[in-house]
Amino acid sequence: MFTFIVWLILLVLCWPLALLALILYPIVWLLLLPFRLLGIAVEGVFAVLKAIILLPARIIRGPSKAG
Repeated sequence: MFTFIVWLILLVLCWPLALLALILYPIVWLLLLPFRLLGIAVEGVFAVLKAIILLPARIIRGPSKAG
């Protein structure tokens, strides 16, 4: 919502720049998409490594008493 209000203000102040931003936004989003996917993959790898490193401590601690 905030982004839309800022875009409306930009439309009033400088409409060519607002239209350019409206056209370029999907292109920039598509260009940044591979980096987002790479970030998700790296985060997953780090989560697996953390689980592997902490596995001995979880085994020693034993089952949790939930409930």
